[in-house]
Amino acid sequence: VQLVESGGGSVQAGRSLRLSCAVSGFSYSRRCMGWFRQVPGKEREGVATVTTRDGFTRYVDSVKGRFTISRDNAKNTVYLQMNSLRPEDTAMYYCAAGDFDSLVRGTADYWGQGTQVTVS
Repeated sequence: VQLVESGGGSVQAGRSLRLSCAVSGFSYSRRCMGWFRQVPGKEREGVATVTTRDGFTRYVDSVKGRFTISRDNAKNTVYLQMNSLRPEDTAMYYCAAGDFDSLVRGTADYWGQGTQVTVS
C-alpha cells in the first residue's frame, strides 16, 4: 500500500498550491479519502474529506471557501486545491484513506508520508 503526496512547498500568503496524493495497493475507489495536517507540538487536524463515488465533501471551518478536495478515480489520485493561503496553514499535510466516519474522527486505514506546506 502506498499513498504518495506531492505538491507542497513554500509560498507567500494569498497564493495557491495544489497537493496530490497518488494511491496504489488497495481498492482506492472503495475508500473515502482525506487530507490532514499537523504542526509540531500540536494535534493532527482533519482538513478535508471526500466520499467514494458521490463526491460528498466535508471541510474544517478554517479552510471552507479556500480549499477544495477532489478525487480522480481513474487515476487513483486525490487532490487538495489550496487557495488564499495563510501563514496559519503552514503544516505537514498528509493524505489518508478509510471510511468516512473514521476520517472525520481523525483515524484512517492508510496514511501517506506527508508533504510540507509553508506560507509566509
